[in-house]
Amino acid sequence: MAEKIIIVDDQYELVDGLRVMLQEELPEVEIETFTSSLAALERARKEQVDLVLTDMRMPAMDGFQFLDELKKLDYALGVVVMTAYGGIETAVQAVKRGAYDFICKPFEFHNLLQSLNNGLENTRLIRKNIKLRRRRSDRTAFADFVGETAPMQRFYDNIRAVARANYTVLIRGESGTGKELTARAIHQESGRRDANLVMVNCPAIPEQLLESQLFGHKKGAFTGADRDYKGLFVEAGGGTICLDEIGDIPLSVQVKLLRVLQDGEIRPLGANKTIKLDVRVLASTNQNLEKKIEQGLFREDLFYRLNVVTIYPPRLSDIRDDIPHLMEHFAKMTCAEQGVDMKIFRPEFIEEMMKRSWPGNVRQLQNMIRRAVIFSPGDEIGLESIKSNNDFPDIPESGDEIMADLPGGVTYKEAKAKIIKKFSCSYMDNLLRRTDGNVSKAAGVSGLSRAAFQKIMNRYKISPAQFRH
Repeated sequence: MAEKIIIVDDQYELVDGLRVMLQEELPEVEIETFTSSLAALERARKEQVDLVLTDMRMPAMDGFQFLDELKKLDYALGVVVMTAYGGIETAVQAVKRGAYDFICKPFEFHNLLQSLNNGLENTRLIRKNIKLRRRRSDRTAFADFVGETAPMQRFYDNIRAVARANYTVLIRGESGTGKELTARAIHQESGRRDANLVMVNCPAIPEQLLESQLFGHKKGAFTGADRDYKGLFVEAGGGTICLDEIGDIPLSVQVKLLRVLQDGEIRPLGANKTIKLDVRVLASTNQNLEKKIEQGLFREDLFYRLNVVTIYPPRLSDIRDDIPHLMEHFAKMTCAEQGVDMKIFRPEFIEEMMKRSWPGNVRQLQNMIRRAVIFSPGDEIGLESIKSNNDFPDIPESGDEIMADLPGGVTYKEAKAKIIKKFSCSYMDNLLRRTDGNVSKAAGVSGLSRAAFQKIMNRYKISPAQFRH
């Protein structure tokens, strides 16, 4: 695409004469003229312009305002200002505000030509640097995303657009669609990327501790508060805080969060003064917040404060053509974790994965590939790896089966505990048997962390040693 210069001056004879002369010297450059800065600005909004040559004294919009609007549109756009001899001070001020150069009327044409050539070269360099920075940013921000389909490309574009603003963002999507990755990408693409990103798993923090964890507390504010604690919002200062599963926070904390979003400040528990905040808030949920509002479980005013900008990670069913790429990615990751050579998928296995509905989205696919890798002893992954993996004995399928082994008169709590124990023991025994007592492998198949898996084993006194051969 040819580079473009626009010339702006209210004297038609001047701009038309410059156009003719410049077109002879710069035949590869498209040159357009305007006698109105408003019309020139409208053109710059519609298509990329590489350099603007403008007079500082224009009707309707003064030169400084025109310059400011141009730089808002395109930081890389070069602007050369023309001014009368007595306006040098004004021209210097224009350069300080972002103009590339200035030239005094009347001017020698060769001086103008040199200034414009230099300005075009400067624009090229700035645009090249922006592209390089964007590529580096993309490699970081989108490093954990896998997907080349049109819905994923639109999603990446949406992340970039959302990241540029400083508004609160609500990330809404089904479980397993990558809401946490989305939050990390928004932060990494934003101007706050060099500051902290604090991820808060709201349901994981006990209700009675959530307020002090978020907003901090002073020593002695409550029993056990033996020191000051600044809180997660202050920790995220200058950066971003993401409140995961925002729909689960109690109403008492919702009130205080609303104040943070309204006033941009917090008051730690036990404090007499508020603390001003500079932090961007992201929130995520897989719940129907509108329904929770109707049920009185979520504040409507907080919802509207959070829902300034909404972004939706695509479901796996919406990016079905990306499934083979995701499968390969997860297989490489699992093989590296297990310290084995890369395995390849047989065509029938890929076909089966493409047909499935995946209600658990990408996370469900990831767990499936982990299991398939572990249960494939050779260098190929076929359907037998998932067929054998589905063979879990002793898991009841009907209500009658569930109740058959329970004595009469048992309480709900006792019945629930017995059923959970029976399921857990059966599941763990089966998994440990298949992985030869390797706790790390079994945990990977289950989708649990090793610590969580170990905790269940300890609870039911299951020893992995008995499964090792």
